[in-house]
Amino acid sequence: MRLYIIRHADPDYANDTITPTGHQEAAALARRLDAIGLDRIYCSPLGRARATMQYTADLTGIAAVIEPWTAELPWRITTEASPHATWNIDGHLLRTLPCPEWDHGVQHFPQLARLGRVESDPPQPQAYEALCAASDEFLASLGYEREGVRYRVVRPNTERVAVFCHGGLGLTWLSHLLHVPLAVAWSSFFLWPSSVTTILMDERVPGVATPRCIGLAETAHLYAEGLEPTPAGIVANTD
Repeated sequence: MRLYIIRHADPDYANDTITPTGHQEAAALARRLDAIGLDRIYCSPLGRARATMQYTADLTGIAAVIEPWTAELPWRITTEASPHATWNIDGHLLRTLPCPEWDHGVQHFPQLARLGRVESDPPQPQAYEALCAASDEFLASLGYEREGVRYRVVRPNTERVAVFCHGGLGLTWLSHLLHVPLAVAWSSFFLWPSSVTTILMDERVPGVATPRCIGLAETAHLYAEGLEPTPAGIVANTD
């Protein structure tokens, strides 16, 4: 199976939709995904993800399934510099957090308070664990049951599955799928608007799969149509 984790197109956050440029991005993305040959489409319930997804659903004729757990995360924190979504905390601060090898992320949450003032909906270990559990349930519905740090293949699956979601949710989800420390996922990677991250359920041994990233935040569909990626979510030096 190939899982395509797709961030929504250029956002109009105030109205929870996408900008005119975002509509161009979403149309270009739909043409690329149609060429790939999707089998399933899943989507966040939020407007900007749904507006992006609709172009692909209309072109492919695939009805989308709304997955509430893929909505953007509400976690925010105020550092000395400014308020941020937690995954946008300055990288040099995130990298001061303890980061044991193979730590899946839960241990980072108590440490976030020392980076700044946590806002009204603080990130908590149980919230991260709930996201991981939802991911595991989702993959189990597609034939992959998590066992420790790997997945048992209970039903062979060669489908191509797209999930339209968000930048923070996407990075946090990748930390779980790829077994990457959460602080590393947040501080070291970026998902462009309308970008496609491809996860292959890699089966080296029959019946056992490991998620493997074979494409991160790809934007070839934009360049193919003369568009430049938009920087929503890049906090500094975007030029």
